[in-house]
Amino acid sequence: MNHSVEQRAITAEAANAAVVAAVAKAQELGIRINAAVTDASGVLAAFLRMPGAFLHSVDIAIDKAYTAAGFGFATAQWGELLRGDEALRLGMPVRPRNVVFGGGLPMREAGVLIGGIGVSGGSAEQDAECARAALVALGLDQ
Repeated sequence: MNHSVEQRAITAEAANAAVVAAVAKAQELGIRINAAVTDASGVLAAFLRMPGAFLHSVDIAIDKAYTAAGFGFATAQWGELLRGDEALRLGMPVRPRNVVFGGGLPMREAGVLIGGIGVSGGSAEQDAECARAALVALGLDQ
């Protein structure tokens, strides 16, 4: 009888390539961002800060990746999930490190969660666009 499970995790090379791709998209958009990738358990695997990106966006990007990896869905989905559930609406946004606005995406390979990416520095939509560009660059599930 086994007492453990196998888990897949994003490689260091892929995590680095993801933050580089997110920054490249930000350059196209004319914004300055912080980009973070975590493994599937939410532990930071890669981080890249563009010169001039907002200081407070450092932690926000990391927490977006952490939230996306931890729950397995895009941080932008929280708005819909919180609607109509008063307890969730009051409780989830104040949980430490939980981000309830766009810019964080889970990273899946062949349907298996391998990490999360978080981007902060632009609008929630721009952040999500940069995060999606990273998934596309790696050929990961959308």
